[in-house]
Amino acid sequence: MIPRREFLGAAALAATAAAAPLAGAAGENLIRIDPAPLFDISPLLYMQFMEPLGITDGSVEAAWDYETDDWRADFIDVVRDLAPDTMRFGGLFSRYYRWREGVGPAAQRPSMRNYVWGGKETNRVGTHEFVDFCRRVGAEPLYCVNFLSDGEKRYASTREGVRTADAAEAAEWVSYANDPDHAGRKANGASAPFDIRLWQLGNETSYGTVTFNKEESIAHTIEFARAMKQRDPAIRLIGWGDRGHGEGLWARDLIERAGEHLDFVAIHMMGQSPKRKDTVLKGLAYEKAPEQAWQELIELADAVEKRVTELEQATGAGHDRIGLAITEGHLSLSPHNTNPILYEWLSAVYHARSLNIYQRHGARVKIATAADFQGNRWTNNAVMVPGTGKSFPMPVASIARLFKRNNGKQGVAVKSAPAGLDIAASRTGNRVWLHVANLDYARAVEASFAVEGATVRGGRVSAIAPEDPRAYVSADQRETFRPVETALAATPGVTWRFPARSVSAVELECAF
Repeated sequence: MIPRREFLGAAALAATAAAAPLAGAAGENLIRIDPAPLFDISPLLYMQFMEPLGITDGSVEAAWDYETDDWRADFIDVVRDLAPDTMRFGGLFSRYYRWREGVGPAAQRPSMRNYVWGGKETNRVGTHEFVDFCRRVGAEPLYCVNFLSDGEKRYASTREGVRTADAAEAAEWVSYANDPDHAGRKANGASAPFDIRLWQLGNETSYGTVTFNKEESIAHTIEFARAMKQRDPAIRLIGWGDRGHGEGLWARDLIERAGEHLDFVAIHMMGQSPKRKDTVLKGLAYEKAPEQAWQELIELADAVEKRVTELEQATGAGHDRIGLAITEGHLSLSPHNTNPILYEWLSAVYHARSLNIYQRHGARVKIATAADFQGNRWTNNAVMVPGTGKSFPMPVASIARLFKRNNGKQGVAVKSAPAGLDIAASRTGNRVWLHVANLDYARAVEASFAVEGATVRGGRVSAIAPEDPRAYVSADQRETFRPVETALAATPGVTWRFPARSVSAVELECAF
């Protein structure tokens, strides 16, 4: 095994040179920032993903209050506080979702079988309800359309009828949502258009052996894009660019052949499973070896860096107009989607470092998500919705909330930093923000701040730093990971001591 200090020092160096923190010289405790803007940070970077999961995880149905016939108030409160930039609806569910079944009088909507996740869905949450939810929590809605079931032919004929849908049906959905004069939407109680701008063509189209191959997928991408943009040229489309069918990443060919119709190319950050033979990230083994678990989670975050870099290289520098979209992603640990470590602060190092990676690659990464969204059984959710009691954020959501609420509009570079600190930096005007994860399990790291060409006049730090690495959140302990804010003294040589295993957002007030 690599010695802990050597491993953590190497981990801090793993980020790409363009915007990543660089380890300082031995004994140096200075975080040095070059404030020259490198790129605009996307307003869609912090996304959440909602999919009806049937009996596997009581997700969408669990968030609906049938007594008040509305979204659960505690759920709305938590999500509004989390303030996601974007909310995506679909996933594998989109392969058999027929959008017309989710509009009109609720009592007349047909229930449907959830073919992937089991059980039935009531369709009580349809287009009107989902858009209403997004407006109430301040998120931009993003829908996955039924993309000919991603090529999965079984949905063309089921016991319940045809569940696949073509480009014409997707185009009609765009019209229903965005045409100011659409009579059907008005008859269903929405006189104003929904103005849904973001649409993804299918979901995980390359995964498995029964989906489209690359040639089929690209051809249908062009077909769907033309039909949908004919109805509303202002919509922004996401095409699928991950690998599958032994063909490598589809992204480059997709962009070269269909790029004129697309605004984003998507992959999913899935399969982040431990690679060590002696892993403690299966079952409850981590409870006896929390420090090893922490180090293994850093290794898994390294894989996120590699995937993002691979996608950047595959799409090429000449296609900067098309953003990269991580429209799903979560930490995959055994037992499948239910490992209890995700309730605990131990998981924070993976989440914080992954979010920092996405922001450091923000010149290309424009949409990213770090977890599934809500439910009451899976532990890889951002928000848990218990059957009794109030909804609460998981550690991944608390970190996303901290970073999103403390962020600038432009990415800037970290020129050097003490070993062990993983940092993403940004700026708006005379303020500089740092998202800092102390990767060292046992050692606090003290650092001072320098912004080139400016004087640091003070600021503040909002930190999540539980003393117990196994601190956890639950329905009875909803605020475990609420950050604590501390002012930075306006004195020469402003310094801060980042506790071991902490995640912090630093705001620096600068005079240029």
